[in-house]
Amino acid sequence: MNAESLDHHMREALAEAARALDHGDVPVGAIVVRRSDGAVLARRHNERERTGDPAAHAELLALRDAAAGLGRWRLDDCALVVTLEPCPMCAGAAVAARLGLLAYGAPDPKAGAVGSLYNLAADPRLNHEIEVIPEVRAAESAALLRAFFEGRRTGRS
Repeated sequence: MNAESLDHHMREALAEAARALDHGDVPVGAIVVRRSDGAVLARRHNERERTGDPAAHAELLALRDAAAGLGRWRLDDCALVVTLEPCPMCAGAAVAARLGLLAYGAPDPKAGAVGSLYNLAADPRLNHEIEVIPEVRAAESAALLRAFFEGRRTGRS
């Protein structure tokens, strides 16, 4: 994937993240793309508040949808484009799915698991490593998150 297509897919992930605001979820969006032709296989946003499911992170939902659509769990020919650096649960799922590429927007110094706090994507003790492209449209991703949490602190959301 080139920089132009990553930028395009991150814009799609940001639009998906904004949909989480409709039901009070943290605005994180994820897109799974087939690397060979750029086809979007899945697009999801956080749904923890909507579903009451602690595992309903955008990344997990998108990986599940992509695997179901392809009829296989191996996603080695796919890229995950997500607006926030994945947490340990989501990074672990990406490794388990044998994902080929992961691009993220805003880094997460408190829970990021592909470079900030941990680096599950490049841990040689695991059975798979993922190419990671950090901070694609990071400022926009961070601004969306910052506005959401500022709204919560002031009672606007």
